[in-house]
Amino acid sequence: MNKITRIIQKNMRDDFFKGKVIVIYGARQVGKTTLVRQLMDSFNEKSVYFNCDEPDLRNGLTNKTSSELKLLIGDAKIAVFDEAQRVENIGITLKLLVDTYPDIQIIATGSSSFELANTISEPLTGRTYQYTLFPISELEIVSHLGYLESKRLLESRLKYGNYPEILTQEDQKEKERLLNGIKNNYLLTDILKLENIKGSDTLYKLLQLLALQVGSEVSFSELASTLEIDKNTVKKYVDLLQKTFIIFKLSALSRNSRKEIAKKVKIYFTDVGIRNALINNFNDMDLRSDKGALWENYLMSERIKFNSYTRNFVNSYFWRSYDQKELDLVEEENGKLFGYEFKWGSGGSRVYKLFNELYPGSSIKVVNRENYSDFVV
Repeated sequence: MNKITRIIQKNMRDDFFKGKVIVIYGARQVGKTTLVRQLMDSFNEKSVYFNCDEPDLRNGLTNKTSSELKLLIGDAKIAVFDEAQRVENIGITLKLLVDTYPDIQIIATGSSSFELANTISEPLTGRTYQYTLFPISELEIVSHLGYLESKRLLESRLKYGNYPEILTQEDQKEKERLLNGIKNNYLLTDILKLENIKGSDTLYKLLQLLALQVGSEVSFSELASTLEIDKNTVKKYVDLLQKTFIIFKLSALSRNSRKEIAKKVKIYFTDVGIRNALINNFNDMDLRSDKGALWENYLMSERIKFNSYTRNFVNSYFWRSYDQKELDLVEEENGKLFGYEFKWGSGGSRVYKLFNELYPGSSIKVVNRENYSDFVV
């Protein structure tokens, strides 16, 4: 599969040279560097690129005056700071540049939203356009391959996920090797560095437990007991894993406490290939006992991408009643609720009546292999 055009590239290009810093968040290996290099090449302007993972560059960008920074950038009109969260006080550095040299387009990328956002939020208030880049989306794959070819390769994506390097590799064993490389070499890089955590064993065990509980409600107390750590530490690690774009949470919708569960969460993986690598299961769908949970995770992550890229701003929840009726996803948009039930096989929803009684005017749709494209494309 050749290089896929990223959906946000056009929107980002339209935001160039408006006196704002463009900030791109996203996990490591999702293609942030490739994206910014393509953007740099698309303009007939001199550009400069700083890899902030390099120690000497980090030191060279820390606590500098605007004049010193201009010497580093030279006469370039586009300046990229890749993995900018690695630079101390990067927010002040970027503020100096954008305020002093508004004709220079500044781009900052970060794989750690908690670190980069914390350091730039106050200095750069009102001075940024912010984007999130995910692993390749169904929207992008269909645009690249067409609907029929995309559907033919669906089960491969359910096994190996949508990281760019994985999608462009055809050999299945090589896909597994690359995924394990991402898992072992990149997955926890920022958490371990920024939180000064010496050992990753507990984090990996937590991720494996979460991978096995996809589609189920998560108990932080049970996780803490299994890992032999306290509950607050589990919550802290889950928060960090979310802020490095490895996982995301979904809270329960509950506005009628007598009939619905409340204060529960489900946790999904941004990429199902990483989830499968953590439990070392790359079996075909017809051999899997977790096919329903895997399908649910895939659709959930694709819907997150779709809503983000199309700027469809919704509140997202799952819903379950005390008598075990459940909707995998409920979206709230303009005061109306839209429920979705995910089915790998055939079958319809059994929750229409109760949900519609509790939420008059709501709608429910079953998403399966035949109509999933409508949901994510």
